[in-house]
Amino acid sequence: MTIGAALPAGDAGHAKNIVDELVAQTRQAADAGLSSVWFTQLFDHDAISLAALAGRAVPGIEVGTAAVPLYSRHPLVIASLAQTAQAATDGRFTLGVGLGVRGLLEPAYGLPYPPPIRLLRESLEVLNQALDGDRVSFTGSSVVARPSLSTTVAGGEGVQLLVAAMGPQALRATAEFADGTIPFLAGPRALERQIVPAFAGSFEPRIVAAVPAVVTDDVDAVRAIATVNLGYYADIPSYRQILDVEGVTHPADLALIGSEAEVAKGIRRYFDAGATDVVLIQSGMRSTADRLRTWQLAGSLM
Repeated sequence: MTIGAALPAGDAGHAKNIVDELVAQTRQAADAGLSSVWFTQLFDHDAISLAALAGRAVPGIEVGTAAVPLYSRHPLVIASLAQTAQAATDGRFTLGVGLGVRGLLEPAYGLPYPPPIRLLRESLEVLNQALDGDRVSFTGSSVVARPSLSTTVAGGEGVQLLVAAMGPQALRATAEFADGTIPFLAGPRALERQIVPAFAGSFEPRIVAAVPAVVTDDVDAVRAIATVNLGYYADIPSYRQILDVEGVTHPADLALIGSEAEVAKGIRRYFDAGATDVVLIQSGMRSTADRLRTWQLAGSLM
């Protein structure tokens, strides 16, 4: 049972230098007893670079990405960055990838969004070849990879590959090509009914449940912030489907907000449902004090 935190956690807007701030927060996470930190990827900072820098600066803690979109990034580039991060952190880097949200990414990059499951399967094939140190040679309809030179990074072997997969087709591809999944907004019921069974009989996957969580005395204020911050996901088809499996109307219904005892009880439900790890999301959505209090609780549970 391991518990980590996603960064940024919602309270880094004041930072004069985001790298310095998130490295400092990684150190705080380690001091609180957390096992890992996971860097999100949007359009600003680069998640793999931050993971490499933070992991090198803070010995012992696992660093990962949750998750790097495959759309707009060639898997050879992702593999090169991941192996470099693995070498920089002495083997403590985990690569989390995902398809990303088409409505968010396609307008930004201006490139046609390929059929998603085909892109996922083909990208994972190339990533496996590159991360395993094999000679990469792949021709698909969405991805072509035929480098004439080596793709191996000295010291970068052994990168674990996770996929932000929640739907049936994505989970099948993940079970075939990856080491596990890192779902966001998949509650305990969805884990137990849809995600964990997708790996039955194949291997022991790593199932890293990303969960919004805040320990606070002002539940109503934090709940209101969560409703705004998480509301975007309610209308995205992949998230809507997993929320329906859970039986909740709004993503904020899954947020663990309350006292130490209440949040601890919620975290345990995810482990009981089959999660191997829990990653706490947006614990600083209201304040740094809330974030540190949440992390202290999480560290005490391990």
